[in-house]
Amino acid sequence: MSDDRDAILDCARRARIAGTTLRSLTRDDKDAALRACAQALRVNSARIVSVNRLDVDRAQQAGTAAGLVDRLTLDEPRLEAIAAALEDVAELPDPVGDVVRGYTLPNGLQVRQLRVPLGVVGIIYEARPNVTVDAAGLCLKSGNAALLRGSSSAQSTNEVLVDVLREALVASDVPADAVQLVPGTSHESVKHLMTARGSVDVLIPRGGEGLIRSVVEGSTVPVIETGVGNCHVYVDADADVDKAVRIVVNAKAQRVSVCNAAETLLVHEAIAADFLPALMASLREVGVTVHGDEAMCRYAEASGASFAPVTDEDWAAEYYSLDIAAGVVPSIDAALDHIRRWSSGHTEAIVSDSQTAIRQFVAGVDSAAVMVNASTRFTDGGEFGFGAEIGISTQKLHARGPMGLAELTTTTYVVTGDGHTR
Repeated sequence: MSDDRDAILDCARRARIAGTTLRSLTRDDKDAALRACAQALRVNSARIVSVNRLDVDRAQQAGTAAGLVDRLTLDEPRLEAIAAALEDVAELPDPVGDVVRGYTLPNGLQVRQLRVPLGVVGIIYEARPNVTVDAAGLCLKSGNAALLRGSSSAQSTNEVLVDVLREALVASDVPADAVQLVPGTSHESVKHLMTARGSVDVLIPRGGEGLIRSVVEGSTVPVIETGVGNCHVYVDADADVDKAVRIVVNAKAQRVSVCNAAETLLVHEAIAADFLPALMASLREVGVTVHGDEAMCRYAEASGASFAPVTDEDWAAEYYSLDIAAGVVPSIDAALDHIRRWSSGHTEAIVSDSQTAIRQFVAGVDSAAVMVNASTRFTDGGEFGFGAEIGISTQKLHARGPMGLAELTTTTYVVTGDGHTR
């Protein structure tokens, strides 16, 4: 155990040294390195996909849920999207050095608050190898060294991805230790990273509720908490039926293995008779099972859709599957009460043509993102124009919502005088 801890602390030490160099890199330096990393992924795509297949095969043999296997899987199109995301990050403005605010005091002192890197950022995540590249790229652009700790299920894929990225960094005159895969695959090795206070500046967990809770509760290193996605869609009495069907089906079924997929549907009783038959037919076509209250189950049964009675476990669930909890509510107030009880604070959506209802909904929910007449699937760093994201924060300190470059910085005050004394 001591050997594991020593190895992790050594990674952090080397990351700190690399971070000193990163702080002094120009935007051009960082952007050139990002583009080199993207090209290296393309050149090595066959090798990466082949290694990933080994991880996928092991996961399937272990009986891993289909949604999690989907998260683990890389193919040529997904790898191209990951490489393109690095190039998107290269095109974004560099936040380092931005003046958050600046002013001159009556005594002539000039005060500027500047964005600076956080330093050494540890990312603990589950079976999503795209996070390996996204996190490395965002940390590089924002001047941070990245310590990456993925799950054992993606270990082979993560190893080859990090090898490719480090080779590209060296070719770009950037320290390879700016991106490191934390050694070890045991829970103990994760604990060593979580307790490396003073060596690691901040931890960001990405994954399911169990992972996030264990990192938040067990870390002595400061944590930026990302959240699970029990996302709700509320269809208001004044919704457009066709628009609402498209939004609900997209939010639930476009990709089920992601945190911004809808897990709960609430429908105002005044529109249920017009809306639910059309929706149930569409959900049946894409294979969604409705976990509904009594009214919802009647509509599901009439349309031939798969259904089951809803339970408290369903209302709380982040399914990662073609399942949705659903209920008919008597009012927007009832919908808001339900959301306040069960939401994870990630994303909620309202479908309505009533500006009064929209204003009430936006003011009444307390989540990182609120969608108005749009799918929950848009809560994403890339969709928000960030290029990529390191996670979606559901906490209220420092960063909330999709975390891009600015959220990976802190600030320093630079005060300039001319012989001033106090």
